[in-house]
Amino acid sequence: MRSRSLKSFSPFGALVLGAALLYALNGAAAELEQQSSQANSVGISVKPVDVSATAKTWQFQATLTTHSGALDDDLARTATLVDAEGKQQAALGWDGDPPGGHHRKGVLKFKALSPRPDALEMRILRIGETAARTFRWKLK
Repeated sequence: MRSRSLKSFSPFGALVLGAALLYALNGAAAELEQQSSQANSVGISVKPVDVSATAKTWQFQATLTTHSGALDDDLARTATLVDAEGKQQAALGWDGDPPGGHHRKGVLKFKALSPRPDALEMRILRIGETAARTFRWKLK
């Protein structure tokens, strides 16, 4: 069997391989993109950081922004995960900016759902709002 040297690997082949790899990686990441909600002068963005099948704790990057009032939300108490069957799970904690101010950023942590569901929903119910902010992702 004859082996090919690196010299015989064309630049075009490398480009095609690189593009295919980037497409595959972006396709997998697209399912878990950051999602945002804007209501009552407060923006909330949530992005899964680690919801892998091997993680014991799932982590979500959360950002809150307003230009009126203070962001006094206790996200560890007001955020829940909901699986496809409607089972809710409260957050384990918040690791980030303390209450107050116009901009807050941190990580919400939850016990990993087991078995890992096909879809996932996070709800955040802010004080004074009648409906929860809802963020959904397909995991499989």
